[in-house]
Amino acid sequence: MDFEINAETVGFKAGDVYQALATADKSLSVAEIAKAAKITEQETLLGMGWLFKEGKIKAEENKITLA
Repeated sequence: MDFEINAETVGFKAGDVYQALATADKSLSVAEIAKAAKITEQETLLGMGWLFKEGKIKAEENKITLA
């Protein structure tokens, strides 16, 4: 991983994930989110963890969507 893991950087990744989903306006796979957000799949998963905890995203048929 080529960035420091702390609340601030993970929060930024969560924002990237959220924006990608909001722009797409449909359910996306992890790979699709990463591509849309221009971040790695690992960074995508970190951001998703944050958003799941906050209740802002949900899993739907093996894809992720805004809650």
